[in-house]
Amino acid sequence: MKQNNNRQKWLQIAVKAAVILLGNVIYAAAVVLFIMPNGLVTGGTTGLGLFFNRLCGIPVSLFVSVFNIAVFGLGLWQLGKGFALTTVLSTVMYPAVLGIMERTGITGFYMQDRLMAVIYAGIFIGAGIGMVIKVGASTGGVDIPCLILRKKCGINVSLSLYVLDCVILGLQLITSGTEEVLYGILLIITYTLVLDKVLMAGTARIQVKIVSRRYQRINALIGERLDCGTSLLHMETGYLHNQQDMIMAVISKRDLPRLNQLVLDEDPEAFMVINQINEVQGRGFTLKKVYQENDITNKT
Repeated sequence: MKQNNNRQKWLQIAVKAAVILLGNVIYAAAVVLFIMPNGLVTGGTTGLGLFFNRLCGIPVSLFVSVFNIAVFGLGLWQLGKGFALTTVLSTVMYPAVLGIMERTGITGFYMQDRLMAVIYAGIFIGAGIGMVIKVGASTGGVDIPCLILRKKCGINVSLSLYVLDCVILGLQLITSGTEEVLYGILLIITYTLVLDKVLMAGTARIQVKIVSRRYQRINALIGERLDCGTSLLHMETGYLHNQQDMIMAVISKRDLPRLNQLVLDEDPEAFMVINQINEVQGRGFTLKKVYQENDITNKT
């Protein structure tokens, strides 16, 4: 039993490392294939690397390596070993992959319409960073100073990241034109939107509240046909002041049409409120389902 647990633990670590590697490969590919060939600018450590590359000719991968190692040491000192374990892989992998791609002489895709390059780069960067964060790791780089500021000064990480990105984009006005910086703003917006979608993928659910005179029958059918847990919330109608229970259920998107049809077949006049929620935790979602016999005769 212990051996199986150890094997499963090492398998989870291997899968996590593979996802982090793939995420960093996708991120590096965005830089080499779309950002550099089209003269785009961006924020973060990559943006600083591009700035010094155009100003002094320093290879982007070299600058990113030195910068990442420096801020990683600072983070280890200020944030502790727990932080280091979730950040060391990206700190090493991203500049390494970026350097390999640069040395292989990949020319990337030059596009007449740079807006297309912005979109593709944003999709790649958002997907790459999202994969790394989704497995509980950090991308390192300029994230580390922001985490330190939160610990020492209580400054919100998102706010400090936005300010840093604005400063980095402002620096690139020295080596790039205003048009490139405006494209850089669009690029940051694009990969932020993609990042949000990746982080929510697989966790989004639908919350349904059902008000019906036949709530007991509908509640039983939801458990039987959809294998879904429900909650009964006591309520009072606003006009007639009738007191009854309302059904609340959290389901996947694919089950919504079945639930809707089930409710309408049982009570065409049922009132339903449907909301999308980003994440659900607990029994039946992040914990395994446990089936118990519902024996009402034993209840007092």
